[in-house]
Order: sequence, then C-alpha cells, then structure tokens
Amino acid sequence: MSADPPQSDEALSDSSPTTSGRGDKDLVELEFLISFMDELLGVPDFPDYPGALNGLQVAAPGPVRRLAVAVDAAEYSIAGAVNAGVDLLVVHHGLFWGGGAPVTGRMYRRLAPLIRHGVALYAVHLPLDAHPEVGNCAELARALGIQPEKRFGTHEEREIGFQGQVDEPRQRLVARAEDVLGGPVRLLPGGPERVRRVGVVTGGGGAFLEQAVSAGLDTLITGEANHHAYVDAMELGLNVLLGGHYRTETWGVKALARRVEREFGLPWTFLDYPSGL
Repeated sequence: MSADPPQSDEALSDSSPTTSGRGDKDLVELEFLISFMDELLGVPDFPDYPGALNGLQVAAPGPVRRLAVAVDAAEYSIAGAVNAGVDLLVVHHGLFWGGGAPVTGRMYRRLAPLIRHGVALYAVHLPLDAHPEVGNCAELARALGIQPEKRFGTHEEREIGFQGQVDEPRQRLVARAEDVLGGPVRLLPGGPERVRRVGVVTGGGGAFLEQAVSAGLDTLITGEANHHAYVDAMELGLNVLLGGHYRTETWGVKALARRVEREFGLPWTFLDYPSGL
C-alpha cells in the first residue's frame, strides 16, 4: 500500500549531528541508540498489557542517520518513513499486540517495506506514557499549564499518570485543552464547575476514573473512554475531558525524538496521520 509523503508538524532538524564519542560523524549505531532508549524509558522492567512488545521490533543492518516518529506502526506511517528516507521509525503503538501471528496480509504489508528498505522499528507503549521527562502524560500536562506534581493511576503497581493543581472554571480548561490538542474535547460533567485537582492519563484512560477519585481529583483528562464511563463519571462526581486517543498521544514520541536529538544530534521528523479518534 502506498501513502502520500508524510505531513510533518516539525521539519527535519537543521542541527549538525555530532558523535559525542559514540561513533562516526553523522551516524549512530542502531544497537547503541536502542540501548539508550531502553535505559532512558526503563523498557526491560516495565509491565505492559498482555501481548504488547516494547523495544526493538524490527532490526535493520545499517547505522542511524535520521529517524522518524509516529503514533502508530500502520502501513501509511511505514510508507511515510520509507519516503522520508529514515533509518529508524519510533512509534507508540507497535506491530505486535496479540502474541504470534503469521506474516501474511496486513502484517506482511507492514513488515515488507521495513525490511526491503532497511528501516528499523522501535515501539514503546506504557513506558512512554509514564515517563516523567518525555512521557505522553507529563508532556500533555505541561502543555496544558498543569505542573506535574504527583503520580496517580497504576498498572501492575507502576504509576502511569500525573496530577497537578489548577483553579479555574472547567469550561476554561476545556477551551484550553481544545486549543492545545487542536480539536474538540468532549466533557463528561460529573464533577464541580470549578476545577482544582486535575489528572492526566493519555490514550484510553477510561479505566482510571475510580483511581482518579481515590487520589482526590475532581477532573481527569484522557483520550477516550467506553460508554459506561459517562455513568461512572456522573456517579463518582468526576469531570472527564476526552481529547481523542491519537491527539493525546503525539506528545511522547516527539519529546523522545527531541531527547535523542540533544544526545546524538540526529535529525528527525514527525509523521502525522490523525485518526480523529
């Protein structure tokens, strides 16, 4: 499947790559770069959902001269990475979720271009959501003007989300979220009209409503939730802002790319394929 050239909200960096003592000029060995990201994000020891596979998912023979980041390892984002001429594609949602699967159909159409063009694929899910520096939750909170003060929301005893203080009408927070996220935000108005303690769990954070209330929050910002979340929010006395799964999870991959750029001088681009969900 072909795809149009990626529409990027950040052009390839003009900074001159440096080696920092880690290899030849203008390149970084893939193994070294993967080790750096694994260590930064705590990938080896971070629990995730069943079937999720964090870390290097597809290897490539050569060093990395430039990389692309995207939310999803879809056919179109892989085609965009190939068109951009990158050596490494970093995504939040990788290829493998449900265990072993035959390399046929859509899986073949995703894997074949990566292997044919020598593009490595690195995926990082919950470790990227949770990271205090480059994670989706912390980055979105800061973009919304919420200083991440404390953690809340756990998965297998690992904290995922962040919380902070505000003091404003909830409609003002909704308006700011719509401006930051670049699209409509749905409000489930179960909590007070004036918000003071806000939590952020990006993506599908509808399962964190009771944890939000237990943490003393009056408002939760997330991406999406199931139907019953409306009933839960109204009965629990919690405001819930739904900003879209995709739009709340573009933050981490871009922050990770900026961190890699600072460390290694590698230019990068963000491949933006909004789902509207």
